[in-house]
Amino acid sequence: MLIYYSIAVIVILLDQLTKWAVVSSMEIRERIPLIDPYLSLLSHRNRGAAWGMLEGQMWLFAIVTVAVIAGIVYFFQKEAKGRPLFAWGLMLLLGGAIGNFIDRMVRGEVVDFVSVLIPVINYDFPIFNVADAALTIGVILVILHLLLEEKKDKKAKVD
Repeated sequence: MLIYYSIAVIVILLDQLTKWAVVSSMEIRERIPLIDPYLSLLSHRNRGAAWGMLEGQMWLFAIVTVAVIAGIVYFFQKEAKGRPLFAWGLMLLLGGAIGNFIDRMVRGEVVDFVSVLIPVINYDFPIFNVADAALTIGVILVILHLLLEEKKDKKAKVD
């Protein structure tokens, strides 16, 4: 099970390395087009949660993040053995939570830098970072695991 923790460590390292690169080489609001106009690097800072909600509530983020990290570790230790999809999801959540927590505690803000424009609906998706992507993928994997477990339980009851 210890090998799964390396997933969280890789997420944290990749997150912090990319944020360091943005902070050290780009001015705030500087944009570098990658696939113009759909994908670009955009140096941005966020003092709140997703989409800037609860801006400046650092004490709240600290308490919630510590509780979330404890919950993730607890569920990983108690429930993830033999459930690789669940384990991956939890470790992506752990890495993402810690990555953004480091920013909040060290910088007082989260460094975001991936800007995506969705052309079909002309939607400028909120700017995000590696930790945010890991959190999103982790939630998807946990939900998928739960749905598959529910389906397996229903099938077992029928058989």
